[in-house]
Amino acid sequence: MLKRALLAIALLFFLVIAGLALHVATATGDTVFSWKRPDNLGVKDGRLALPKSTPNCVSSQADAADAEHYIAPIPFKGGVPAAMAAVRNAVEGMTDAMVIRQDGSYLYAEYRSKLMRFVDDVEFFYDDKAGLIHVRSASRLGRRDMGVNRARIEAFRARIR
Repeated sequence: MLKRALLAIALLFFLVIAGLALHVATATGDTVFSWKRPDNLGVKDGRLALPKSTPNCVSSQADAADAEHYIAPIPFKGGVPAAMAAVRNAVEGMTDAMVIRQDGSYLYAEYRSKLMRFVDDVEFFYDDKAGLIHVRSASRLGRRDMGVNRARIEAFRARIR
């Protein structure tokens, strides 16, 4: 009797894992790993949201002494229309990126990982007076990102140059 119960539990566990794997492999839109969009995104008083307390977030408006979260802004000369066109072109040229919203000097995009379809929220804000594109890239889930957000912004920086 105990053997049958353990076999039934093992079979149920296997079916759940197989179903989840099938879902992830065939998902094209939202998945169980996308969760809801954060409600703190956008520009308020010339600033993007503060970086998350977890290490899976980088921001050019974080304290420069915070090496875990700080990433340098991207210099850009040419005004708001040119800057935002360059930002949009760079984002759309990157894999697994989708522009969600663009308003004036602000652009918000979502990036999805290939395998598990995890979502990262990425924001860009062009400060015309300073001639800088400020960035914030944060994973929605988890604690660590193995440097993905920092690498993404550096790849973006290379596309802008």
